[in-house]
Amino acid sequence: MIVKTEEELAKLKDVGRLCAISIETMAKALEPGITTAELDAIGRKVLEDNGAQSAPEFCYKFPGATCISVNEEVAHGMPGARVIQAGDLVNIDVSAVKDGFFGDAGASYAVPPVTRQVEKLCRDGRRALWTGLQQVKPGRPLAGIGNAIGAFAKKNRYTLIQNLSSHGIGKTLHDEPKEVPTWPDPTETRVIEEGLVFTIEPFLSLGADWAEDGGNGDPWTLYSEPRALTVQYEHTIVATKNGPIILTLPD
Repeated sequence: MIVKTEEELAKLKDVGRLCAISIETMAKALEPGITTAELDAIGRKVLEDNGAQSAPEFCYKFPGATCISVNEEVAHGMPGARVIQAGDLVNIDVSAVKDGFFGDAGASYAVPPVTRQVEKLCRDGRRALWTGLQQVKPGRPLAGIGNAIGAFAKKNRYTLIQNLSSHGIGKTLHDEPKEVPTWPDPTETRVIEEGLVFTIEPFLSLGADWAEDGGNGDPWTLYSEPRALTVQYEHTIVATKNGPIILTLPD
């Protein structure tokens, strides 16, 4: 999607803000003893009380309003009976639709007590996202995002999940440009357009390179391969000549 009017931008900001508030509200409730289903219900309430719908439910009939992935799970974790424990690493990914416009955001949280290594992984996951955001300007190559994040990961001795991409978004959840890499990809030749709406969501890991299904009858949840703790931080943005407008902020 290319943003062409102030009304479109306002609607994208509205749904993006709801994604961010939902994540923030769920994170405040995150503590040992809560189940992922209970967390999901908190996120659902924020969306539905404000006139939005869960995008995974709306688009894919996902069995939950939000994706909650714990420890070895990398993405698309189904909410359910899993009980959060002290020391868990929890990713919350919320995408929503309102008035025909979509937003998508994610963040990872460590439930205390946690090791310094996990604290650093979370901090560096946020830094990896901001490293990618700094590459966004019309006329620049999309590949610059993955190249910069890749250099950051290599310098700090992390790996990146290389089969979970960022993506265009706007009037659909997954729009053009499809599969924007957040790792170095020499085949990526596209250029960022003025007004382009897309996500940036690097998956920074302590050793995993891929996300794979678990082969356990769960058709949704993806796991790290090889198994390693992984964080994801995500914003939806609009590319402008002054840099990215971040749509998924809580205020």
